[in-house]
Amino acid sequence: MNPSEVTGTPVALHPALADIDLVVFDLDGTLIDSVPDLAAAMDTTLQERGLAPAGIARVRDWVGNGSHKLVERALAHACTTAADALDRADLDAAHARFLEHYAAAPCARTRLYDGVRQCLDSLATRGVTCALVTNKPVAFIDPILAHFQLTRFFALTLGGDSLTQKKPHPAPLLYCGEHAGVAPAHALMVGDSRHDIAAGKAAGFRTLAVTYGYNHGEPIAASLPDHQVDSLAELL
Repeated sequence: MNPSEVTGTPVALHPALADIDLVVFDLDGTLIDSVPDLAAAMDTTLQERGLAPAGIARVRDWVGNGSHKLVERALAHACTTAADALDRADLDAAHARFLEHYAAAPCARTRLYDGVRQCLDSLATRGVTCALVTNKPVAFIDPILAHFQLTRFFALTLGGDSLTQKKPHPAPLLYCGEHAGVAPAHALMVGDSRHDIAAGKAAGFRTLAVTYGYNHGEPIAASLPDHQVDSLAELL
């Protein structure tokens, strides 16, 4: 029997949630597997330029620092040159085309990870405030959340262009804490990459890493999160 059924009061069943009033989630690689749609948009952008497609496997290792950085990495790889050798105007043009292609079908192949909806439902039942902080452009957040019927779970959502700083800078997390009126000691950052864990630590948040997702091919344990799970269902 669930302890909450005995006491009548929702309780944290995972130590990561002890004394936590705010949980900030990453999006790509944590709540959703968006790489198939990102890769499709990236490959179309490259092929328009007569360049070889990058493919899902490479894109999976390149995501995490925002869309502009993704396009920069893909273009540098396709042109076999260093990123800092790319023409900035040409890179910006490629980025604009990528955003157009991605906006046309941001959820065609994207899927929700197992355990996500159950976890968010459980946190909502316990009265824990949830926020979303992603380095993805803010314009894509609402359509994706609406597609998966997740909008109601988040009191605040921030994209990579919402503030002047983005993860791994702690500013977006601190903003969430201030918005929710929750001190860092009572907040938890949940993500799949070293950037999420670094942002959480810098903000003074507790950190929890998921072992799936995208972390540039590196084990997330190397970032020394406070907690680690294989599925968000473990937080129930």
